[in-house]
Amino acid sequence: MPEYCFFKKGNHINALERSDIAGASDLTAKGYEKQFEELHAPDVKHALARFIDIRKEEQTTTHSFVTGAVFASLLVGVVAVASWFFIK
Repeated sequence: MPEYCFFKKGNHINALERSDIAGASDLTAKGYEKQFEELHAPDVKHALARFIDIRKEEQTTTHSFVTGAVFASLLVGVVAVASWFFIK
């Protein structure tokens, strides 16, 4: 299976075989940024699908951490207020 690298510009994502140096330099000249992910896949379609899945997982993980931190902060605040009422 070939190894693919990804280039992103705005919402557009292109996948190229890692050995395609001419295509990579062409996309870089057009303003695409090379992404750090590199994947083995049977074809471009599968490589792009996996890349999108990886990005969704990253967004979900980030959202989960932020939501968890906010929930924990609110919970500590509620416990602090409740304990203040019981101590008085």
